[in-house]
Amino acid sequence: MRRREFILFGGAITAWPLLAQAQQRMRRIGVLLPATPDDTHYQTWLGAFLQGLTQSGWNIGQNIRIETRWATANADSVRKNAAELVALAPEVILASGASSVGPLLQVTRTVPIVFAAVADPIGAGFIDSVARPGGNVTGFMAFEYSFSGKWLEFLKQIVPNLSRAAVIRDAAIPTGPAQFGIIQAMAPALKVDVTQVNLRDSASIEETIKAFAASSNSGLIITASGLAYIHRDRIIKLAAEHRLPAIYFERAFVAAGGLISYGPDLIDQFRRAAGYVDRILKGENPAAMPVQAPTKYELVINLTTAKTLGLTVAPSLLAQANEVIE
Repeated sequence: MRRREFILFGGAITAWPLLAQAQQRMRRIGVLLPATPDDTHYQTWLGAFLQGLTQSGWNIGQNIRIETRWATANADSVRKNAAELVALAPEVILASGASSVGPLLQVTRTVPIVFAAVADPIGAGFIDSVARPGGNVTGFMAFEYSFSGKWLEFLKQIVPNLSRAAVIRDAAIPTGPAQFGIIQAMAPALKVDVTQVNLRDSASIEETIKAFAASSNSGLIITASGLAYIHRDRIIKLAAEHRLPAIYFERAFVAAGGLISYGPDLIDQFRRAAGYVDRILKGENPAAMPVQAPTKYELVINLTTAKTLGLTVAPSLLAQANEVIE
């Protein structure tokens, strides 16, 4: 090879990575969260999602741009932010739960949407089937209905003399009646009478818990719903005031002073959602990407709350816990 040709060839080798970097397209990802920016739990979940993207080779400012909308839990605000986010033309959107996916689907049926925790995507009308979602939505379910019975089982373990339990549910969503059905089916074997209580607003919650606390050996089961999360602090406070042991569906309740929780590991859910976003950015069709159930569940116990309620947590139950808060 002549010297001039070698110089040109060598120069091309040197310039190629720079040219490729210059031509690399910045990809845009939307994120819609039904919370405020100071919500530490959502910050942790979002951090897990971003970590998952990094592990797949995506880095903010280098090859991806993240458009995040903290929409609060207000339905009007969520709808407004969903419309604004879609208008930015992201290539894929991460949505937390049903309260985010629904408004997004009202404004787009083409932009791929990956959800991190939806209880019943079929019942909500988001997908055609778990195996083949069929539209522009896929992701990770919040749980399988069969696990709802574990709430009653764990509550009975931490309160052995439990004979009555109020099951607080959101009757406006398909998961409410379904979760209660599973709990009701298990109740006779555990010798517990269960009563369904519809969750509506703060005033009704107070009336219900106050009335139920009048009977001895009673407890609460707070089933999974966005509405329960909105009223989280109120429910925890009322349970403490009336000395009612309660089990919740998510760790955030126990971290805020609740007694015990059992539910999916949402950090893992958001990290797995990043894998689906990665696959969509690389060309896969969400319509053919199966919706997946959780693979990790966590049992969390607040020993301080247990002591306040006069409960002694059995070593066998502590041994099952993924986390014990003292």
